Amino acid sequence: MTPSDLGFVHRFLPGSPSSPVLLLLHGTGGDESDMLQLGETLLPGAARLSPRGKVLENGMPRFFRRLAEGVFDLDDLRTRTHELADFVAAADQVYALNGRKPIAVGFSNGANIAASMLLLRPGTLGGALLIRPMVPLVPDTLPDLGGLPVQIHAGQVDPLVPPPQSEALAKLLTDAGAEVKLRWIAGGHALTREDVDAGKEWFGFSSLSRGGGRGQW
Repeated sequence: MTPSDLGFVHRFLPGSPSSPVLLLLHGTGGDESDMLQLGETLLPGAARLSPRGKVLENGMPRFFRRLAEGVFDLDDLRTRTHELADFVAAADQVYALNGRKPIAVGFSNGANIAASMLLLRPGTLGGALLIRPMVPLVPDTLPDLGGLPVQIHAGQVDPLVPPPQSEALAKLLTDAGAEVKLRWIAGGHALTREDVDAGKEWFGFSSLSRGGGRGQW
């Protein structure tokens, strides 16, 4: 298998063999290059795997379809979630990641599909930084996330994601056994400097920055 066989347009930037792997997931209208600098800023030296969403909405790439603002096509979400998780598994072989479970860093639509992977494909990710996510879906049976470290960044005045959505996702992932931190960011839906600083702090205080798979808070 070669990179062209993975099924997603993507970029991969290797780090050291002992470094963590970041799975960088853009928001609506982004592409495989959008999150690369953010990944390097959050965790310098980490390997970075960044796919482009396959769904187009008015010409803008997304990771899954929506029917309206905040209304997701759940059948498509489930299909795309498994497709992306399969991409991650195959990339482990193509790029010789040696079983290192990537830490997702997702913004908006990218954060939503990362949360969906946590709920539908546990074991794919080693942690997640979710920036402006919503509850993507509620599975019939909650997975056992076994202390997986997750940080959610919610905008205090986000016009697209009301506070109850952020709180509901934090509770859902906590009920599934994840170690969840919910950070309120003084802003709206856009990425801010506070997001970057809070993300760097989260990586710095967890074992993720040293390649581990558990948080040490």
